[in-house]
Amino acid sequence: MVLSEPQLWQRMDRDLDQRLLVTPLLSERQVSGGSIDVRLGTEFILLKRSARGPIDAMAMDNEAGDYQERLVVDVGERMVLHPTQLVLGATLEFLQVPDDLMAYVIGRSSWGRLGLIVATAVMVQPGYRGSLTLELANLGDTPVYLYPGTRIAQLVFHTVSETTTAYAGQGKYTGPTGPEFSKLSQDPDWANIRRMATHLHD
Repeated sequence: MVLSEPQLWQRMDRDLDQRLLVTPLLSERQVSGGSIDVRLGTEFILLKRSARGPIDAMAMDNEAGDYQERLVVDVGERMVLHPTQLVLGATLEFLQVPDDLMAYVIGRSSWGRLGLIVATAVMVQPGYRGSLTLELANLGDTPVYLYPGTRIAQLVFHTVSETTTAYAGQGKYTGPTGPEFSKLSQDPDWANIRRMATHLHD
């Protein structure tokens, strides 16, 4: 079931044990029509061309700095996102999602009509705590300015059929307060791939 606007306000009541926290909520208008608008934060990760060549997800732990550059853009300033460029941003808001809720992140259509796609991992797990990393891609033919503090996406919350094991403390991206670079190299799958490669070459 999708939570309605009155239900969202109820779940954000300070006295609830299973409180939904979205902070700072700068305007009550951010909660409307069964969703909560989230704003673009001030920190970004730009992907840069590397002399090392293609990104190697298996070995990225030791080379992440070769592929990313961090940038802070204050509220009131702007940054340009060029056609085909991808940057990682984050929500200005910090979230705490109760164990019996989950959310979907949906890009605002007003930005989408300018070519900006919020291509984030769209599901927010029950029990998640932290700011959300947003993958911002310009699919248009014209550069677009990004302004920290503007409403960039919306969260639609659903109840889960039964309380699940909380995500907090278990995921690779737990508790961030800004954008986080890919941690794909930490996936346990790589050990299996290395074992398979060894057997194939023996």
